Amino acid sequence: MAKLPNLKDAYALSSDDGIKQLYADWAQTYDAGFGEAMGYQLPRAVALAFAGAGGTGPVLDFGAGTGLVADHLAHMNIGPLDAVDLSTEMLAVARDKGHYRMLTDANIFAPGHNLTPASYNGIVSAGTFTHGHVGPEGLRPLLAMAAPGATCVISVNAAHYEMAGFGPVLAGLEPVMAEIALQDVRIYDDRADEDHRDDMARLLVLKTR
Repeated sequence: MAKLPNLKDAYALSSDDGIKQLYADWAQTYDAGFGEAMGYQLPRAVALAFAGAGGTGPVLDFGAGTGLVADHLAHMNIGPLDAVDLSTEMLAVARDKGHYRMLTDANIFAPGHNLTPASYNGIVSAGTFTHGHVGPEGLRPLLAMAAPGATCVISVNAAHYEMAGFGPVLAGLEPVMAEIALQDVRIYDDRADEDHRDDMARLLVLKTR
C-alpha cells in the first residue's frame, strides 16, 4: 500500500507540479487523516478572525483545498464564497460540500486564470503561505484580487514568516492598506504529534484602502 502524504512531505515541496501531485494523493484522506487527526484548528481561527474583523462577501478562499475555512464561514452565513487552488482533486472534495459559488483550479500568480482583480470584499487563506508553498512574493498578487475596503485574513506559518522575510514585505504594503494587524494562533490543538503541537501561525488581518 502506498504511503499517504504527510506534513513533512508538504513542507518539502519545491514546485507547482510537486504540489499538484502531493495533494492529488492526499485529497480523499486529508480531512480525516490530517485535519481531524492533527487537530488542525487554523481554518477555524482564520474564519473567526475574518468574521471578527467585519468581513463580508464575496470572499475569495485562496489555497482553499478541501474547503475547511469555508466549513466555518458558511456556518456563519458569510458568502458568497469562491475557491481557488492548484489541486483539482482537493477542490473536488470541496465541491461536494456545497459551500462555494465557484471553484477555480489555477495559479493566480500566472496569466490565464478567470478571477477578476479588485472584485472581492474579502480574502481568506489558511495554510498556504507556509514552507514549500507560497512566500511573501505572493501577497501583492493575492491582494490585487481585493476590492477597496476589503477585509483580508491570511495565515502565515510563523517560522516561515521569519525565515522567508514577510516582515519587510508587509511593511512595504502599508501605503496601500488602511489597516494592518497581526495575531498569533496555534495551528493545531493537543491532538497533534509532539513535533507540531506547538506550531504557530501569524494571521495577517488587513483592510485595503
